[in-house]
Amino acid sequence: MLFVSLAATLPAQRQHTPKIPDFTKGDTIPASAPHDWNLGPTGARGWMHCDQLVTTDARQIAITAVAKGSPADGVLEVGDVLLGVAGQRFAHDPRTELGRAITAAETNEGAGKLRLQRWRAGEEQDVVVALAVLGSYSATAPYDCRKSQRLLERGCAALADQLADRAASRGMDPIPRSLAALALLANGDPAHRELLAREAKWAAGFASDSMQTWHYGYVLMFLAEYAMATGDASVQPGLRRLALEAANGQSAVGSWGHGFARPDGRLRGYGMMNSPGIPLTIGLALAQRAGVADEVVGRAIARSATLLRFYVGKGAIPYGDHDPWIETHDDNGKCGMAAVLFQLLEEPGPAEFFARMSLASHGSERDTGHTGNYFNVLWALPGVAQNGPHAAGAWMREFGSWYFDLARRHDGTFAHQGPPERENDSYDGWDASGAYLLALAMPKQNLVLTGKGNATQQGGVPQLTAEAAAAVIADGHGWDNKDRHSTYDRKRDDELLAGLANWSPVARERAAMALARRKAPPVDQVVTLLESPSLPTRLGACQAVAALGARAAAAVPMLQRLLSAPEL
Repeated sequence: MLFVSLAATLPAQRQHTPKIPDFTKGDTIPASAPHDWNLGPTGARGWMHCDQLVTTDARQIAITAVAKGSPADGVLEVGDVLLGVAGQRFAHDPRTELGRAITAAETNEGAGKLRLQRWRAGEEQDVVVALAVLGSYSATAPYDCRKSQRLLERGCAALADQLADRAASRGMDPIPRSLAALALLANGDPAHRELLAREAKWAAGFASDSMQTWHYGYVLMFLAEYAMATGDASVQPGLRRLALEAANGQSAVGSWGHGFARPDGRLRGYGMMNSPGIPLTIGLALAQRAGVADEVVGRAIARSATLLRFYVGKGAIPYGDHDPWIETHDDNGKCGMAAVLFQLLEEPGPAEFFARMSLASHGSERDTGHTGNYFNVLWALPGVAQNGPHAAGAWMREFGSWYFDLARRHDGTFAHQGPPERENDSYDGWDASGAYLLALAMPKQNLVLTGKGNATQQGGVPQLTAEAAAAVIADGHGWDNKDRHSTYDRKRDDELLAGLANWSPVARERAAMALARRKAPPVDQVVTLLESPSLPTRLGACQAVAALGARAAAAVPMLQRLLSAPEL
């Protein structure tokens, strides 16, 4: 089963802060919070304090494992404590600081020397872990980026070895297994043809009687892309069978649940589930391109797209049949999924909106996600990249570079890091190599999923300039799961009023809530904005009125008039 709990997407704000252990004073890792982290290509793992899905209160990393033969072997050992990097004590977030230090050490200037402040048995010492020199991320990484290309090549070689182990591959969940095969296919190395043919045979024969929506989507993606990339006609019967089963498993209104619908068209269990439903729609759209020409499949794609199109301009696609999600810019990767889907369907308007939502989602937002953030990481860069290379580079500078480098193991594969609180992570133990490597393979455009055949300059998603991409990144600042308010509460009234006109429904909502927290909010100015010629501004004003409640009673006459506005 993919889901082991029904934990909320974001944990409730706590009334107390858990004690921060000091390992130099004899404290131990709390048994109630065992989550440790892969510490990049060092080969070490370490534990750091977290609270409400953030690690910003931590100032130490306790070493929990060191792989034999890895760069950290002989330099670090279990029981050591890291107090800082590059000659400086940890000052704001050891996870980010170490990740960025790894990125810097791997540049030509860093010469592969990762300097760590190590505490061992009461003594502090500066030590150096020797890493490979891979160069710097480019301004448009992973596009035109030699380091990204090196990571892709090395990671795919290691992933191929892993997938070639028949026992290991049989033990993989169908989702990471399909993603691993997709990553190898996206890289395009002829040496992997035989392995991919074997995986395609597995995919063509795949069947499941539970959680089908989750599995069929990713299996369909790989099989359809394989069929288009190789022309292997032997997989077509399996591809057609999977597509028809998935299309016929859709509900009467165009949604899917954890599994397929009942014969009467109704969903079992929790009802509509967008996290598996969107990838399944992508898989069907790819199958259609790969030659599955059946009106049942076309109708299923159209119905699903109609449901998802509703959220354009309103917020992130939510858990199920719910209001638009406006607490964060993405809800476990569903905006990234939708950006890819609508680009595939040649609908640039919806694709542009969801791609910008993906770009604005970084930092603490990417650590969130119902029962874990696996899909929030998987679909981040594919969604962002629809905005073009400058957007991809801006997102990588803001978040992706250090996050990717910290997740990368010393053999070139990638660990699923999970959110900072493991009890919410149903994907613990999943391999994430395919997810990361698929993102790094975007520039090659060997697959439809990675941009093959996209007419991005001719009627597709507008490609952002570096300046425009930086502005969208900035729209996502000012929030983390522990401190959701202080940045906006420091803004002046005029800044918050301007925020109500933002393109982002999330930024508008944060501004609206901040206005409502004021003792003397500028109600008259909010009401005036209801008459703005700008639709986002009118929507932002409505969000503020909703937050203000009875204090905005003066808005009622204007709200009544807006009920007849041409925009639904």
